[in-house]
Amino acid sequence: MTFLEQMSEVFTYNNMRFIFEGVLLTLYISFFAIVLSTIFGTILAIMRNQNNQILKWLAATYIEIVRNVPNILWIFVIFLIFRLKSVDAGVVSFTVFTTAALAEIIRGGLNSVNPGQIEAAQSQGFSSGQILWYIVLPQAFQNMLPAIISQFVTVVKDTSFLYAVIALQEMLGKASILMGRYTATSQVFVLYGLLAVIYFVINYSISSFARYLAKRNKQVR
Repeated sequence: MTFLEQMSEVFTYNNMRFIFEGVLLTLYISFFAIVLSTIFGTILAIMRNQNNQILKWLAATYIEIVRNVPNILWIFVIFLIFRLKSVDAGVVSFTVFTTAALAEIIRGGLNSVNPGQIEAAQSQGFSSGQILWYIVLPQAFQNMLPAIISQFVTVVKDTSFLYAVIALQEMLGKASILMGRYTATSQVFVLYGLLAVIYFVINYSISSFARYLAKRNKQVR
């Protein structure tokens, strides 16, 4: 069989649709994980910045425990203990792990806000909640948005763990199933190459957008 014939067996409509389904599942898990992580990470960051020692301790404990345990272990534990469907386990495990990472990024954003603006708001009679909602959070998110978007790249790449741990057929899982159908080295190599290109295009696009936002923020300042 010639090289072109081998490639024609790989690049069929059904094969490309099969991989594209994995791409959509990867993006689905990554999107919901990053959205939920941003919400929960913001709550943890606010808790850790409070004067209340109990709230601060709870947030710090969660962050330190989760951050220092590999994500692949969280996937395994959440899938087995809570008996979730594979997709749900993927979203939950990545939310749990990414929340801890984003909490520290968001805390840095909260601390980057000029204290003078907070003091000025207090002198105008703003409550703590109003200061946080109208002054601190908008500026903090503007400062840390590039870092949050960059974290999306890590989530997209790490979804490949899901196939290895719980056999979820995301992008890598779909490609691995196709690889099992072919024996020619060139066909397997091309499938790996296609997978690498897809990961690169997705993550480079996200990284480029993050760099654009960071550059725009500098220009605004």
